[in-house]
Amino acid sequence: MKVDHKVVVITGGASGIGYALAKRFKAEGARGVAVADIDAVKIAAVSKEIGALGLPCDVSKEVDVKRVVHETEMAFGPIDLFCSNAGIALPDPDLDNAASASNADFERSWNIHVMAHVYAARALLPQMIERGSGYFLNTVSAAGLLSQIGSASYSASKHGAIGFAECLAITHREHGIKVSVLCPQAVRTAMIGNEPEKGSASVDGILSPEQVADSVIDGLAAERFLILPHPVVLGYMQRKTADYDRWLGGMSKLRRRLQQ
Repeated sequence: MKVDHKVVVITGGASGIGYALAKRFKAEGARGVAVADIDAVKIAAVSKEIGALGLPCDVSKEVDVKRVVHETEMAFGPIDLFCSNAGIALPDPDLDNAASASNADFERSWNIHVMAHVYAARALLPQMIERGSGYFLNTVSAAGLLSQIGSASYSASKHGAIGFAECLAITHREHGIKVSVLCPQAVRTAMIGNEPEKGSASVDGILSPEQVADSVIDGLAAERFLILPHPVVLGYMQRKTADYDRWLGGMSKLRRRLQQ
């Protein structure tokens, strides 16, 4: 897909990857760009800056996602590309206990990282199927393909996001609907905290949101399911599936090293 003359929605668009995507889509000639975010003040500023439709939205609420779809279609017409990009990172309270996160943290992660993607698909699939086209770009993370040391709720929900995206791609391929998952490692955003050079974020380098947006443009043009801004992730996936036990041992060693 080329985004020129297309109608695009980006959730989590007030900052980070979402903001970079919104700016890049506008630069690529998108006909209509809607940016949605839970931070109403920031999204208003972003929409004014880049000339987009700004929509306050809590993606964990289906009614909000439906409203974003409706208001975008009222403003620009049918949505060609929906980018489910909003995300959160909640560390394990006890780094020596993978089950230490609260039920509320697991549920919040699941609702934002999985159900928000489901809500977008529910709202858009009927009309996309009817016209025989449409595209979903779901921001996941390399954690959905590998794991996330120090956050079981993040890792588990991101794995769920991959599973749903696979089902979406398999079921609706024959309807002309495309799906991509964006799976970077560390990106220079607020999500990696105040000391990004420490911990797992530093392992393979930290990309800028603009570099990630470059990868998205290339991935959408090729209509690839996996968009990997850090290409090394593909090799890690291959090692994981080739010898799962060895991979788990290596990850355990990495965890110990990062804790030193």
